[in-house]
Amino acid sequence: MQAIPVTETTDAELLDISLEAAHRAATVIRDATAQRGSLVWETKGRSDFVSEVDKSSEKEIAAVFARRLPEAIVMGEELTPTAIWNKGVVVIADPLDGTTNFLHGYPEYAVSIAVARDGVLCAGVVHNVARGEEFTAVKDGGAFLDGKRIRVSNLREPGRALIGTGFPFKHIDKVPQYQEQFSLVMRGTAGIRRAGSAALDLSNVACGRFDAFWELDLAPWDIAAGILMVQEAGGIVTDLDGNAPELRPGGFVAGNPAMHAWLLQTTRRANMNKGNT
Repeated sequence: MQAIPVTETTDAELLDISLEAAHRAATVIRDATAQRGSLVWETKGRSDFVSEVDKSSEKEIAAVFARRLPEAIVMGEELTPTAIWNKGVVVIADPLDGTTNFLHGYPEYAVSIAVARDGVLCAGVVHNVARGEEFTAVKDGGAFLDGKRIRVSNLREPGRALIGTGFPFKHIDKVPQYQEQFSLVMRGTAGIRRAGSAALDLSNVACGRFDAFWELDLAPWDIAAGILMVQEAGGIVTDLDGNAPELRPGGFVAGNPAMHAWLLQTTRRANMNKGNT
């Protein structure tokens, strides 16, 4: 398709380009599944890996945007991690969210792509490669799963809630803080799940599978598309202090309005308890 000038793109067009990029990246990942055992792993940090599949997937994403939206900046862990996201049109992409899951054959990994215009998230897609599910959202246009409108859950009782989370595996120094939070959340809810892909965790909040989610240490490419998904599904996303989320490394809390409020209060109470010990 012919390239579109950045100034003339609609949010729907940004989503269409993101979908093409996600589909091409997902094809790369699926094609590599049979060779999973022979893939070369590179270690980026403690328990943090990248494979040749991540790199091939990112090349497909970058190529699609270079062809269809060449003026956009593509930002991602394996792409341009230090790009400024709040000026112009910026693509925030994770070519394989859940690399460790993929390398082990655990079916919870995705391609995550979001597009922001002057710091405002406009379009997002999270493609669950293993399960074939596709979450999409456009600003002020709602969130969808395989083309059907989704909403966050309406559950208001913490004792019946299922909460998603992620471990601070990259920063072991945060484990004591996390353990305090985990203890209080576990005592107050029906259960906690850690699947290993923040993009999918947030998408699962958006469609009501999780009532809320929190994690202490996430990067912009982990959560950009998921933030828009939750917001467009009627949910709330903030940082750990309750402020509006910014696309910078840090902790985040998401959920339906009632469960977000409870989880935010609970994690903050855990922090206070830790400070008094």
